[in-house]
Amino acid sequence: MKNSKILIPVFAFLILLSSAFIVVEPGYKPGDKAIDFKLKNVDGNLVSMQDESFKNAKGFIIVFTCNHCPFSQAYENRIIELNSKYASQGFPVIAINPNDLDLSPEDSYELMIERAKEKEFKFPYLYDDTQAIARTYGANHTPHVFVLSKQGENFIVKYTGAIDDNTDKPEDVTKRYVNDAINSLLAGKPIAVPSTKSIGCTIKWKKS
Repeated sequence: MKNSKILIPVFAFLILLSSAFIVVEPGYKPGDKAIDFKLKNVDGNLVSMQDESFKNAKGFIIVFTCNHCPFSQAYENRIIELNSKYASQGFPVIAINPNDLDLSPEDSYELMIERAKEKEFKFPYLYDDTQAIARTYGANHTPHVFVLSKQGENFIVKYTGAIDDNTDKPEDVTKRYVNDAINSLLAGKPIAVPSTKSIGCTIKWKKS
């Protein structure tokens, strides 16, 4: 009996200690209301989701990406295809580079301009120089996608995660998460897979 009385507070302490190491992932989850932004595009203009050019948008495909990451480069053509397919249906792409230049000089604004011209981006490619938008959204890789649905003046997160299930070979993709999510939204149906794990290069955060 004496030993059991000693063990009870020990177990309680261990439970409390273990809970201290549980990490709650920050950022948006499906169903959350996302904030708007006003970030500098490669054409020199500031871009917001409330801009007049997006007045007919039903939502957005927000992609945190960059120049140098091999994963981002592997997905560039697929991101271009997403915009080509869905912008006319009300879901344009907005790409955002969140990387710190001190840690990733290949992702400078000047090189963003060059990359956008080289790949002939038909969508905004914005620079999140303070990283505030990436942190608020909870982006942790490049690429990392957030599909938003416009509801009145609000932007509601409907999907977050990876673009599809194959980072290496587009021809071997079997699950197109972003396509499926937007197709469901356009059809007024629930999204079968509203969240997946993003896979790519870690975002290069500024040193505090």
